[in-house]
Amino acid sequence: MSNLVRRKAIDRLMTALTAACAAFAVLALFIILGYIVAGGLSHINIGFFINDPKPVGEENIGIANAIVGTIILVGLGTLFGMPVGILAGVYLAEFGSNRFGQALRFLIDTLTGVPSIVVGVFVWTMMVKPMQHFSAWAGGVALGIMMMPIVARTTEEMIRLVPQSLREAGLALGAPRWRVTVGVVLRTAMGGVATGGMLAIARIAGETAPLLFTALSLNYLSTNLNGQMASLTYQIYYYAGSPYEEWHQLAWAATLVLVAMILILNIAVRVITRNRYAQ
Repeated sequence: MSNLVRRKAIDRLMTALTAACAAFAVLALFIILGYIVAGGLSHINIGFFINDPKPVGEENIGIANAIVGTIILVGLGTLFGMPVGILAGVYLAEFGSNRFGQALRFLIDTLTGVPSIVVGVFVWTMMVKPMQHFSAWAGGVALGIMMMPIVARTTEEMIRLVPQSLREAGLALGAPRWRVTVGVVLRTAMGGVATGGMLAIARIAGETAPLLFTALSLNYLSTNLNGQMASLTYQIYYYAGSPYEEWHQLAWAATLVLVAMILILNIAVRVITRNRYAQ
């Protein structure tokens, strides 16, 4: 009887500890978000979204160039990294039980831990230096490289959660292996794959170091993919490092915009995947 009491006490203690850790993580998140909102909300207005940056002291300073540039750069990174990551994850989950799959899994895990600035230097060497100019293409490739391992490993884990009976049912109906993988297995795991994709997008949307070596920045709005392009992360870095208090407040406002963009994107994808793949 005493052993049962001790086990129940330990169970309650561990439950309380895990709940406390979860509450601490949520509390830290709300503190950070509250600090960002308090620092940047006062500078949020229509002009902030539609105007370009201006010298300190002028009115109607905006970050339209950085908002559009971030959307383009993240879009290019997703275009380059998402398909490769998903296909790599599918291969690892369905066909990667061999030496090549093990080696590929190890290399993907290694790439996940590579510092972002190293990726930036690599893309600068392979693209920027030969072309002799910065470009949004180079920035998109750098972000895509950072996205690929995250998407690949998340896709692999989500596909492994799909019951084997679904694969067997598809094969029993005479469908080829590739059709079962794409039409049944990947479709079933699509909700988790989309969540992993959002995690990867959130990761690359907050990167500055690789963009310093690839897309750099620009003080006015531009959609030229073959030239320099602004980004919210660089704009935040530039404003935060300035000696002007006004620009420090603009950095907080730009941070709030970046966080809001990521939050809206996550909510939109969750709603879409829930409605489409809930069954």
